[in-house]
Amino acid sequence: MPGMLIANIKQLVNVRAQWPVLRGKELAELPCIDNAYLLIEDDTIVDYGPMEQLASNHSALPADSIDATGKLVLPAWCDSHTHLVFAASRENEFIDKLKGLSYAEIAARGGGILNSARKLNDASEDELFNLAWKRLQELSALGTGAIEIKSGYGLTVPGELKMLRVIKKLRERSNVTIKATFLGAHTYPVEYKENHQGYIDLIIQEMLPVIAREQLADYIDVFCETGFFSAAETEMICRAGMQYGLKPKIHANQLNLSGGVQTGVALGAVSVDHLETMDEAAIRALAGSSTIGTLLPTAAFFLRMPFQPARALIDAGCAIALASDFNPGSSPSGNMNMVVNMSCIQMKMLPEEAINAATLNGAWAMECARELGSISTGKIANLIITKPVPSLAYLPYSFGSNLIEQVIIKGERVV
Repeated sequence: MPGMLIANIKQLVNVRAQWPVLRGKELAELPCIDNAYLLIEDDTIVDYGPMEQLASNHSALPADSIDATGKLVLPAWCDSHTHLVFAASRENEFIDKLKGLSYAEIAARGGGILNSARKLNDASEDELFNLAWKRLQELSALGTGAIEIKSGYGLTVPGELKMLRVIKKLRERSNVTIKATFLGAHTYPVEYKENHQGYIDLIIQEMLPVIAREQLADYIDVFCETGFFSAAETEMICRAGMQYGLKPKIHANQLNLSGGVQTGVALGAVSVDHLETMDEAAIRALAGSSTIGTLLPTAAFFLRMPFQPARALIDAGCAIALASDFNPGSSPSGNMNMVVNMSCIQMKMLPEEAINAATLNGAWAMECARELGSISTGKIANLIITKPVPSLAYLPYSFGSNLIEQVIIKGERVV
């Protein structure tokens, strides 16, 4: 029979017959099977269970098999917030940060997002695709099987459309599941610094109709932050996108209590992302909603900001996802293994909570949980096979070590 057998799995992680969004205490529940097998046909998980049941359940087995003695098998990471498409790195700004300049000060000097926008508008679509393709290959080898990618470094009609067309091409050519987000409202271009409504009109009247016509995005996002887009402006832009079928995902409460969380909840946003700055009202609003709070600990780490209050959010009953925020300015790494490490070490998440947040809830934050994010019959075979490890907790404990031996995306071996 065609397909693949993974046998003698020390622990098969995140096994679920049902896969609801996990919130509060549910995040600490991570169903596993010890000494397990898993069967793949084509790109799909078709069966799994304890090894002692393999022979009785299957008289014929595929020739292609992997011996996972001493190893864990878990769902591939679902990274629901990235800026993967960019033209150049920004390590000079990294040096500026080391010399004491703040994120806001660098932005005020023409750095930050505006720096990336200048470089992106100078790059061709092919150049951007080739750079992004290489990054995507690197991330899939690190265990990422699904990824959301935002625009937002164009800030012009041709620049934003160019980014989204690159994302569409990545989507067409890669086995990695990709969702696209329109983030034209990432910041105000210099020429619209004193004319906010003029740029908002450009987004609504010139960008959105083309994006809808060419089916270039699944979501619309706004950087709701002091000095960027106000809560009222965020709502205006999101509602315009919603008219074209784009669902909101909001950059919220990164630097200040911006009102982004409450705005996202009121709009029924799929997720509100960042959440470094939270108060009781924002936590209560998120906990009482169906919106997922996506935490980006590597961004807080890189900017030397306080980490997101994960424990307070979980204890309040919020649904939490983890993502990398991979971008050239504030999180120049898309390594989801490090995101999981950092979530445990710095935000005191339990290993089970971090893995659930980076797999199943990450899939929900991209609306692909029916296909990805757990070990479930009928789901796509996106899997991580670790090297031999003593336990599940060893994954976040042993930060800095690459513990991945193989990655399978859509039933095919990546590494």
